[in-house]
Amino acid sequence: MAAMVKPMAKTIYSCQACGYQSPKWLGKCPDCGQWDSFSEEKVADKARGGPLRGISSALKSPAPVPIDEVDVEDQGRLSTRIGELDRVLGGGLVAGSLVLIGGDPGIGKSTLMLQALHGMAADTSKVLYVSGEESVQQLRLRSRRLGAGAPRLLVVSEIDLDAILKMVDTHRPDVLVIDSIQTMYSSDLASAPGSVSQVRDSAMRLMLNAKKSGIPTLLVGHVTKDGAIAGPKLLEHMVDTVLYFEGDRNHVFRILRAVKNRFGSTNEIGVFEMQAGGLIEVPNPSAVFLSERPDNAAGSVVTATMEGTRPILVELQALASSTNLGTARRTVLGLDPQRVALLVAVMEKKLGMHLFGHDIFMNVAGGVKIDEPSVDLAVLAAIASSFLDKPVAGETLVLGEVGLAGEVRAIGNMAARLSEAHKMGFHRCLAPKGSVKRVTVPDQIELIGVDTVERALEALF
Repeated sequence: MAAMVKPMAKTIYSCQACGYQSPKWLGKCPDCGQWDSFSEEKVADKARGGPLRGISSALKSPAPVPIDEVDVEDQGRLSTRIGELDRVLGGGLVAGSLVLIGGDPGIGKSTLMLQALHGMAADTSKVLYVSGEESVQQLRLRSRRLGAGAPRLLVVSEIDLDAILKMVDTHRPDVLVIDSIQTMYSSDLASAPGSVSQVRDSAMRLMLNAKKSGIPTLLVGHVTKDGAIAGPKLLEHMVDTVLYFEGDRNHVFRILRAVKNRFGSTNEIGVFEMQAGGLIEVPNPSAVFLSERPDNAAGSVVTATMEGTRPILVELQALASSTNLGTARRTVLGLDPQRVALLVAVMEKKLGMHLFGHDIFMNVAGGVKIDEPSVDLAVLAAIASSFLDKPVAGETLVLGEVGLAGEVRAIGNMAARLSEAHKMGFHRCLAPKGSVKRVTVPDQIELIGVDTVERALEALF
């Protein structure tokens, strides 16, 4: 009798950058354009039930119901005891929510998670911190340095997802942290940890577990060299909230920004300062960002940007210097380079400033990134100040959007910006004339309305 031949396992090739799948190996991904990003992965055996076995069976198939008849229990939000983190989350953690936190290596993601869990465990909550990158001894050393030790803070070093879900069922924590999702491994898949299939299926199982148990789950994610969270884009679509931890490791300030939030605003930010004892909240970022501003320096202008509901005063710095090269350089940090190029063109056309033969360097002090057009007039004023070598008065705030015709357009949230400027001791504000008509001016602030860039420079210099 001939021996039975065991069928070969079916394999596919997956792009490790975007998750595109192909039956054969490809040198370049047709979806995202990455070269040499395909790796071979085995297809899960359908007879074994796939990677979601045990969870999908526990979830009963619901029947459609009218939305106004759905019973909702107002359980409130679980505070992390870190005000800046609660602000970005929209007031705290929602029961059963799945939160993804990404950032560069060494930026402070694990430190923030350990401090947040310590704050919750010091209260009445039982929390579980699962690390796939550190041993429990290393976690203890780090917690000792941060002063984050509590009996209700449970730690474990594990990458097997099945074992982790059993721990969750046994200990029933109030909050679960997975650090990081790229290290999780499911034995139902033959691919290595960190592959597209492992990341996708691990996140799916953790999401179903969070929805079934109501346990808020936070996932720490690695980022690629482009700054995006590693793994398939489906990972960001799957979770409820996506937070990015930004900042240069050479700076002490870190900014936590929400780019997706199903339970709150996506414009809020939290500001932290990295110290030896961990991350310290910065309740008044304006004072910190302006603390080292030079006096009467040409090219330095203060403006107010809105981050969600919070106005923040920041310093814009510009340097215009003549160049001997054939093409002048335009180096911009913290601002949109295309927007700065547009404003330089407006200055050359409408103000007669010959900037073609000048290198222009722009920077936002403190490592803040600004993407709203309300700082256009401040950018223009900073470049003009450096070009003319005339400083802008130190107590002057500059606001306004600039159009291609040289007009200064109205902006929103003027009252909040002026209130923050008043608290920081500014006595003079240059703003669009359209916004000045619709705002109540605080005491001790001189509000100057302008409608063109020519009149703005006349008022400044």
